[in-house]
Amino acid sequence: MKILFLGDIIGRPGREALAVLIPKLKKKYKPDLIVANGENLAHGIGITKITFEQAVSIGIDVLTGGNHIFRKKEAFALLEDEQIPLVRPLNYPKGTPGRGFFVYQQGLKRIMIVNLIGRVFFQENFDDPFAAIEELLEDYTLKSEEVAEGKEKMDAIIVDFHAEATSEKKAMGYFLDGRVSAVIGTHTHIQTNDETILSEGTAYITDAGMIGVERSIIGADINSIMPRFLKQMPTQMEVAGEGEVEAGGVLLEIKKHSGMAENIVKIRERVVKY
Repeated sequence: MKILFLGDIIGRPGREALAVLIPKLKKKYKPDLIVANGENLAHGIGITKITFEQAVSIGIDVLTGGNHIFRKKEAFALLEDEQIPLVRPLNYPKGTPGRGFFVYQQGLKRIMIVNLIGRVFFQENFDDPFAAIEELLEDYTLKSEEVAEGKEKMDAIIVDFHAEATSEKKAMGYFLDGRVSAVIGTHTHIQTNDETILSEGTAYITDAGMIGVERSIIGADINSIMPRFLKQMPTQMEVAGEGEVEAGGVLLEIKKHSGMAENIVKIRERVVKY
């Protein structure tokens, strides 16, 4: 089984670049499922009904979120609809609208996409992501022998860990090694060079990258961000406009019987005109 996971999509440039790129990626890699982080779909912050529909129309099967997922009011209704393949982090406090995982049916295969968010360096007080995923895995598993214990078997479990700290992401990778198919880091928008398969068979990368204008500050217009660093002045973030778009992600190959990763290949493409 092949799963294509794409990093944070940054506003209109990211959406339009993917409309060009995804048909090429499908032809080249023939993925069974395409997942992407969508918390920056709507002008770089949040998600709307229109931007969600655009993402789905260009071929993304499931969208994950992060700390910006509720920045647009339309997200509430989207997340409450259990038929819509959109998730917010699992470790938001109980009672928060939406859900933290989605089970995608691909033929006879069932693939679980889980969204978690870190706590290090965030201003918000999220619940413990380690405890949240531990509780979820009391009910779901990749291992056939654990079905007798009342667990529901998945053919793959993919975790999007939306976090700031590289140490927290790495800790989550080792914490889940052998229990999920992959732990993919998002949020920092800079693709890292540490894609690997951990010792117990879980694929890992600290950050998948972004789909946004390359000449930018993590997808934002340089001039809209620079005063924050030079003068310590608050400024309005603006999405970087036209230009060459970089698209980061990974291709996962999942073993048929065990649900563990067979391979993880880093993807970095460029779209000059979109």
